[in-house]
Amino acid sequence: MQLSLIVFVASIDWLSTCIPAPPVAPERKCAFLASPRNTETARSAGNVSGGVQHCARTNCCMGFFQLEHGQARPDLLGCSAVGTSCPESSCHASKPTQNYVRCLCSSDYCNLNITWNDQAKQSQPSHASDLLSAICFITFAGALITVLSLITSVKWKFLKDCKSVRPPHTCDIQKEADIDLANIELQKVVAYGHFACVWQGFFQGSLVALKVFPATLRQAFIKEKDVYLLHSMTHSGIAQFLGAGRMGKEFVLVLELATQGSLNKFLSTNVCNWASTLKLVQTLAQGLAYLHSDFNKNGVYKPVIAHCDLSSSNVLVKADGSCALCDFGCSMVLQCSRTHRALQGHSDRTEVFPTPTQGGIQMGTLHYMSPEILEGCVNLSSGRCLLQGDVYSLGLLLWELLVCCSDLRTDSIVPVHVLPYEAELGPSPSLEDLLSLVSEQRVRPTIPLYWDTHCQGFSVQELLEDCWDHDPDARLTAQCTADRLASLPAELVLGKATFDA
Repeated sequence: MQLSLIVFVASIDWLSTCIPAPPVAPERKCAFLASPRNTETARSAGNVSGGVQHCARTNCCMGFFQLEHGQARPDLLGCSAVGTSCPESSCHASKPTQNYVRCLCSSDYCNLNITWNDQAKQSQPSHASDLLSAICFITFAGALITVLSLITSVKWKFLKDCKSVRPPHTCDIQKEADIDLANIELQKVVAYGHFACVWQGFFQGSLVALKVFPATLRQAFIKEKDVYLLHSMTHSGIAQFLGAGRMGKEFVLVLELATQGSLNKFLSTNVCNWASTLKLVQTLAQGLAYLHSDFNKNGVYKPVIAHCDLSSSNVLVKADGSCALCDFGCSMVLQCSRTHRALQGHSDRTEVFPTPTQGGIQMGTLHYMSPEILEGCVNLSSGRCLLQGDVYSLGLLLWELLVCCSDLRTDSIVPVHVLPYEAELGPSPSLEDLLSLVSEQRVRPTIPLYWDTHCQGFSVQELLEDCWDHDPDARLTAQCTADRLASLPAELVLGKATFDA
């Protein structure tokens, strides 16, 4: 049951709206099956009528099946939510992974029946499961179970080392921050996100950023707004939230304007020396360390928050050259009654309680996904896995920044911004490509050997390797990473490091 939950949730959430896909025509019809807990997320791939889903994003049907007691039991059936290739018209089973097989196919209702390839024969069930019966059962029982789940106090095993008693006022959000946007002035679009587009605008005498969500994505708007509304979310390393409101039929988050745009855009258009790079890496790590921290201050509790979608597109560069985290649409709030140090140990039984921001676990951007998330082997009995995934992504971001530092070059060539694994796999790698390179071959971005000649007494290579270690438990915490970066020299001289007085 635990393995079923792990693969089911990780798969369905990776295929969720965190990874956009273009509209599809003509409409594909796929058999649909999802647990009540994940029905809402699964429905994002298309409209559902009974046991049939009408695809809204791709022409591909997909299926995930668990091999159990000689049978292939469906865990998830429906439309693929990702724009991907599915040349096979029938559902060919993949190579079994931890008693699971999956398939993608390109004809109506093709995910009802599995075709066993040679590589899957060793795990082929002795007789086929009755998928139609399962779908009918879910169709009639789904409504009842959904209603029951809404009135039941569900305690999900998720965070490994926190007390099972919810602390008073934990994760209570502030009062609604709705503001009147009638006199707002939209000036220009500055970015496009997974759920919304971001405008530069003029509001109450100041330039601001306006994240505009269409009416159909109201839940995504509410989820991100509720993260910003959590107490103690004010920090220099987190984009400042100014309010929220409606503009016609659209929903709007009003945020401070980062005049230099996303980190991705900044690195693509600017050459960074050591001083500017140092400020970027240090403030980036400090922001994540604060997000991962929990504390009580003046009777108000700040919970641990896992970002779950760290990338250079979801980090802003402010006018002073510092970083600020943004885009909390995939974030998870992890409630803990003790200090963040409890997350590092092994003690009490743990539980997670429903919060205003919980929906499904959405895993973010492929380039930056940790090996365990790529594999769908996330340990949902521990919230540490999400924090460890963030630190892996942080390691890639630090590499991305350091590669663009002109002072860390031995030649006069202006550094060119590249994404992690772009040199190895190109700008748009597939999940299969990343699984092979990152998980199976355990390849990481190349670290130039001459970097350490600039930082005598401090190993950049060791820092990065400790962030993106294949073993999640061996990775640094965000706070430890921030502390190490704080010890970096303020000035660099080839062959030695000196500190600025």
